[in-house]
Amino acid sequence: MRHHAVRLWTTALAAAVTLLLFAPAASAHTELVSSSPKDGTRLTHTPATVRLTFSEPVDLPDVRVTAGGSRLALSRPDHGDRRNNGVEVSVPRMAGQNRLALVWQVRDMEDGHPTSGTLFFPLTAKTKDASPSDDAAAAPKPSDSVRKAWAAARWAGYLALALYVGGLVFLALLWPQGAQDRRTRRILTLAWAGGLVASLVTPGLQGAYGAMGTLGDTYRLTTYRDLLGTEVGIVAACRVLMWVLAAIVLAALLQGGERAARSPGWRVGALAVTLGLLRTTGMAGHNAEGTHPGWGAVADLVHLLGVSVWLGGLTLLLLGVLARRRPEDLSAVVSGYSTLAGVSVAAIAVAGAVLAWQVVGSFGALFHTGYGHLLLLKLAVLAAVLLIAQGSRRWVRTRLDIAVLLRGDRATVRPFVYSVAAETGLVLVVLAATSLLVTSAPGR
Repeated sequence: MRHHAVRLWTTALAAAVTLLLFAPAASAHTELVSSSPKDGTRLTHTPATVRLTFSEPVDLPDVRVTAGGSRLALSRPDHGDRRNNGVEVSVPRMAGQNRLALVWQVRDMEDGHPTSGTLFFPLTAKTKDASPSDDAAAAPKPSDSVRKAWAAARWAGYLALALYVGGLVFLALLWPQGAQDRRTRRILTLAWAGGLVASLVTPGLQGAYGAMGTLGDTYRLTTYRDLLGTEVGIVAACRVLMWVLAAIVLAALLQGGERAARSPGWRVGALAVTLGLLRTTGMAGHNAEGTHPGWGAVADLVHLLGVSVWLGGLTLLLLGVLARRRPEDLSAVVSGYSTLAGVSVAAIAVAGAVLAWQVVGSFGALFHTGYGHLLLLKLAVLAAVLLIAQGSRRWVRTRLDIAVLLRGDRATVRPFVYSVAAETGLVLVVLAATSLLVTSAPGR
């Protein structure tokens, strides 16, 4: 059995490395691919319009172009842009200047990340061109404090999602009687409240970050209004709606207790809400940016579900089942969760390999980009978690029967409590790395 597990993990690791070695380059965020006139072209006078072509379709509200600190009017080209990835900039006449500098910013339609740059056009040859560094330095950049707050909000959202979804799965499949447990009910309630708050705060932080704003811009109605006009905002609104529907599922569980947890009707409703929460959360990431966005969406759904079942189950196992130390719970739940956690970890490994193939795009990007470094950190912590989990499973096989026979003796259960607590803490670190990955640009 041990040799079979080693072969299984070796095969999974080899498959992940193969995917990274032979994966095609994935597109990161929306970038400027060309301009007309071309950047650096010497012009005799200020052009009436400048056409910008981006790597992906863009909405006009997501594009901002300024010259001399003034925002310029944008429109769609009259012809030849069926993909909607082109923008026409109206440039006012600028007398007495020897060059034109256009600072452009665009917000990605999929995840709201901003990209910016500067175009320079010398207007005459009579004077020496000034260095473009001053204009480049004047170009606005995303706020680091907003990005950190956004990452923290994303971490809280992931944690709430994992506790809520994983808790529902744990109760439905392994421990229906736990619906009567006071600690378990409190965990699910706090998870729902945290998820709703995070889903309300995150769009404001994302909008402020994409608009190069400050933390004060997070709470302005204009930030939410501008974001809701984009695909990112629509997904955020749907996520808030799913958390509202999640309140109905939670209320039914709190009211019905074990009877509700065993009810087929409640389980169908919980499944629908779970899939909605997982999908709307995944749509805010990078899974749709690769060469096969459909596979990325499926892999992201499986990845989030696996992490939720793993972490949510660990939390209820630690604070619910093990804290009660009831022999009937230990006998019925612990070994079942060990099997469920094994399936979840396998799903996380396979889905994670697909997502790495989708987003990172190449093996070299793992070592030469900040995004790749964060991904390697996440994988290293995940490996440590797996080692602890393997130790926990060995404990289950050798000492569970003893713990049941001794009626949940505290000294017998304590080693497993420490192991589960350490495993839970490391999974929280994995969630933190995931939050940083979501707010970082792949390929950078």
